[in-house]
Amino acid sequence: MQIHQFLEDQANTRPDAMAIVDWDGAEWSFAKEWDVAQKGADLLRLSGVQRGDRVLMVTENCAMLCAFIYACSLIGAWAVPVNARQTGAELERIIKHATPRLGLFMSEVSPDAKAHGTRFEARDVKGAWGNVMVAELGPSDPAPDKDVAVMLFTTGTTGTPKGVMLTQSNLVYAGKTSADTRSLVSSDVVYGALPMSHVFGLASMFLASTFIGATIRLEARFTAAKLYDALTNGVTILPAVPQMHALLMQYTAEQGIESIAGGPLRYVSSGAAPLDPVWKRKAEAFYGVALQNGYGMTETSAGVATTKSKIGDPDISVGPALAGIEIMIDESAEGGGNGTGEVLTRGPHIMLGYFRNPEATAAVLDRDGWMHTGDLGKIDDKGLLHILGRSKELIIRGGFNIYPPEVEAAFNDHPAVIQSAVIGRRTATGDEEVLAFVQLPQLDATTVEDLRSFVEPRLTAYKRPSEIVLALALPAAPTGKLLKHKLLEHFADQLS
Repeated sequence: MQIHQFLEDQANTRPDAMAIVDWDGAEWSFAKEWDVAQKGADLLRLSGVQRGDRVLMVTENCAMLCAFIYACSLIGAWAVPVNARQTGAELERIIKHATPRLGLFMSEVSPDAKAHGTRFEARDVKGAWGNVMVAELGPSDPAPDKDVAVMLFTTGTTGTPKGVMLTQSNLVYAGKTSADTRSLVSSDVVYGALPMSHVFGLASMFLASTFIGATIRLEARFTAAKLYDALTNGVTILPAVPQMHALLMQYTAEQGIESIAGGPLRYVSSGAAPLDPVWKRKAEAFYGVALQNGYGMTETSAGVATTKSKIGDPDISVGPALAGIEIMIDESAEGGGNGTGEVLTRGPHIMLGYFRNPEATAAVLDRDGWMHTGDLGKIDDKGLLHILGRSKELIIRGGFNIYPPEVEAAFNDHPAVIQSAVIGRRTATGDEEVLAFVQLPQLDATTVEDLRSFVEPRLTAYKRPSEIVLALALPAAPTGKLLKHKLLEHFADQLS
């Protein structure tokens, strides 16, 4: 099976049922979405896209993006969705690595996409999808891995882009499993604010909704006011990240609303960050339903584990393994022992590999099919997985992945900077903020304000540090390796 068959099946059996309520309120039936996907496939063919070519999609969440992902599947091309809020430099790095045949800049939903499209001299193409800016980015360059459906970019700990190749079978499994885990039914309305350029939004939100025939209500950019409106107007399924929950509860408190319990909402999930038990109880009281937690990464498509807790359950694990998935704890890993170790997983959810990067692929996928996640965890006597910390340096802010080398590279380009170190710090909302520690030859070599101005055009907004600390030296081992775990303690008196 291929992912576009999710949509084809719905269009054949329930053509007039509501598939999408778009960011601007426009309503798309499954028949309309299928028609646009087919016509989008025709546009791709006429533009010279062949099976195995990459199609870059610069956008925010919108119905057009949904249709063109399925259009790529129809012709065997790889969809490469990228958040339009990427800076020009970030986008160019992705293009250099992905070598896409075509770029689709979805200007109707995003002024940032329009600005990127203008820079690449993209032409306006009107059709059943509305208007999209199209640019030829290179010659046809088909990849031999024909089963890939979507490639999502993550820069990992190296700071260079890595294209995670997710196959048709990965994503078919992801859509089905996500729908089953949430007990989705065709009458559900799923809130769609998680960006589909990330795997949580792509697999667990978008593909799961199409598979079961539920309606997805898309938001291009999250606001608490829009989420509250959606929850009071029929949304039954809320996939989210902790920051979204916190902002919603702050917004409703300002309106004098203590709880929305008793409405149509029946399933709430919180992914991409650990749960605090106090915060979990608060959220459950606010929603009136259990808060489900889960664990996964881009490389594991649907995820690895998720809870099926009842309201009030104090458990803050990420639950048992999803159906068909194996989890193993490698106690021999650094930081392991006494039941704790690196989390390994294998099954139908594991990526094909990193695009044109066999070395990076071999570093995480072993010969027995185990994915080495780089995260430390343990499995309790109930078979529930607990994530204890990241051995990788990933920072998750507002549901977006931030890798410190990307941010460090922006600071290190400044002529006055010797080196920099970037870490994440948990906030009161359960989100993470970015902290940057910058080593200078003398403290008056530059200022915090100058550094902020310097890195701002180089970094997407969510990657910009909340605080910047200037120093003559950073804690380091005798080898010169920066000791990031000592930064918070070392500079405690300079942090707010």
